[in-house]
Amino acid sequence: MRAPKILSIVLFWTCFAMFGQNKQLLYDFVEIPQSAMINPGVDTDFQWYAGVPLLSGMSLQAGSSGLSVNDIFANDGLDINDKIRDRAIYGMNARDELSGTFQIELLNFGFRGKNPDNFYTGGMYIEGDAIGYWFQDYAILAFDGNADKLNQPFDLGHLKTRGEMMNVFHIGLNKKIDNELTVGVRGKIYSSIFDFNSTKNQGTFITKEGVNNIYSSTIEADMQLRTSGLNGLKDAADDGTLGSTVTKRAFFGGNLGVGVDLGFTYQLSDQLVFTGSLLDLGFIYHSKDIKNYTLNGKETIEGIEIILPDAAADPDADFWQDLVDDIEDFVPFEDNADSYIAFRPTKLYGSLRYNFGEHVDNRANCACGVNASSNRARAKYVNSVGGQLYVINRPRGPQVALSGFYQRRFGNFMSIKTTYTIDKFSYSNMGLGLSLQAGPVNIYAMADNLLSYGNLADSNYASFQLGLNIISWGKK
Repeated sequence: MRAPKILSIVLFWTCFAMFGQNKQLLYDFVEIPQSAMINPGVDTDFQWYAGVPLLSGMSLQAGSSGLSVNDIFANDGLDINDKIRDRAIYGMNARDELSGTFQIELLNFGFRGKNPDNFYTGGMYIEGDAIGYWFQDYAILAFDGNADKLNQPFDLGHLKTRGEMMNVFHIGLNKKIDNELTVGVRGKIYSSIFDFNSTKNQGTFITKEGVNNIYSSTIEADMQLRTSGLNGLKDAADDGTLGSTVTKRAFFGGNLGVGVDLGFTYQLSDQLVFTGSLLDLGFIYHSKDIKNYTLNGKETIEGIEIILPDAAADPDADFWQDLVDDIEDFVPFEDNADSYIAFRPTKLYGSLRYNFGEHVDNRANCACGVNASSNRARAKYVNSVGGQLYVINRPRGPQVALSGFYQRRFGNFMSIKTTYTIDKFSYSNMGLGLSLQAGPVNIYAMADNLLSYGNLADSNYASFQLGLNIISWGKK
């Protein structure tokens, strides 16, 4: 598979399969077992829980920081070519992005050990993560050309993208140290399905007046596209074995990696709680089904050179083919199968929560209260309010989101959490999460950016999460 086809796959994934990543509604929502997936040190009172396979946790989000569908296709009387030029080609910049993740839990469970201070978790989930920044100078060059942009350098570093899909196996320990502090750690094994990344590109393309021709073009590049698994998936699709190939890779048949999650919950007082977590501190070593492409060097070409009268004396000369041959020599393009290490996009969460109002009876098998001693789960309050921080490591630097939240509990039957989030996608992201408990059955659903649901085409961000679990608190 040549570089153009690989690049087409990369750009297709980047532009059409992007999902957001921040799970601010689920974070510290202690009534839901999946909150432990975002903070392994969450303060939990379950005796055990089991997620319904394939239904216990699903999340899907989509976001664009620079453009919405409505910006281009709205029926506003403007010419679509002008909108593409003004709002996309020149309206976006190299820091605008489409990015994020999807996640589907295949298995999730947890249980309390003989020592009631210890709570163990385990399971597996499939995850896809990708990001693509707007390749502004490439778009300008493709849309307007370079004839009237002499001496203007085009930045080849505007191409930055990465993506991956994998199955993740995990096992964790949540331990209550004392009445104030709960800590957690979770180990992970990543089983990669595919990976691509092109994030350290640099160089320029510039056109000037030529010496032997009208124009001369110079490229100085240090670029690389690394891929793992894409060629094998293409062959499997052609052979009709795509499903079995994906399954094999998801269960340790592909490239493997390791990672760790860390988290804590600290009671600053009876009503003030501080939490934090660090997720996906890990990497994958790619050594199978590798295909990398590099563009490295500096060259100048002046197009078709026709020297008269010598050219007229050779009627069999193919000037266009000579140009094609020159361009292939001109572009220092190579490919290789070198192994590489890809680090996961590490995520950081933090929150400060203030609880107030009446107490909610605790369902745990203990004599619980606000001032419960070690080994005891604290009673919950009816109301909680606070702020949350989210940071994810991205190719162009950390991406940050800030959220304020309010949570209301209606006994042990229902809990509602609302959030207001500010990030690069939106300054008006209102979210709502609902957890229902019917006996041992827990159902939760969450949605973000609710103010945009009147016109999703005009939205830069939308998401949902839902799941189904069976929970036990033990016998009273």
